[in-house]
Amino acid sequence: MGFDQLVRQAPRRDDTDDDTRDVGELLGRELSTAVVMFHEAVAARRGLTAAENKALDLLTRLGPVSSGELARQLGLTPGAVTGLVDRLARAGYAQRVPDATDRRRTFVAANLDRLKAELEPAFEPMRQAVAHLTDGYSPAQLGAIRTFLADVTRILHEQTARLTEEQSD
Repeated sequence: MGFDQLVRQAPRRDDTDDDTRDVGELLGRELSTAVVMFHEAVAARRGLTAAENKALDLLTRLGPVSSGELARQLGLTPGAVTGLVDRLARAGYAQRVPDATDRRRTFVAANLDRLKAELEPAFEPMRQAVAHLTDGYSPAQLGAIRTFLADVTRILHEQTARLTEEQSD
């Protein structure tokens, strides 16, 4: 069953159909798959993995961070992040920069100019399509969607942390 068919079959909020949970789970899986596949395609265009691409996204949003913080944000081990940062630095997407207050520490920083130049052509059509999509919703509906997405994002972060902690035990 494709995503469009799932959406057409998805119950409205006022429905009391027992299949609501199942449809929600399927929609979540379809959305998750679509997001992962989109980011894989964006990364592949630049010869990167999805994890490397997400690391660059985090560095863009957070600014320079330590390798340890990057590992925590990505849910990876410090050793895995060392290799990831090495690959990004060799490819010219990131660099290690010294901490101005503590010579023993370094931060990882993204090459923001390069990322903007390379990512804008990939993401601008997506931004336009989503803007067009949201034009069809009322402010109240957009508020509900925003709340739902924020809540799902929080749950995903919590569940990622849970799985990461269980793995390290």
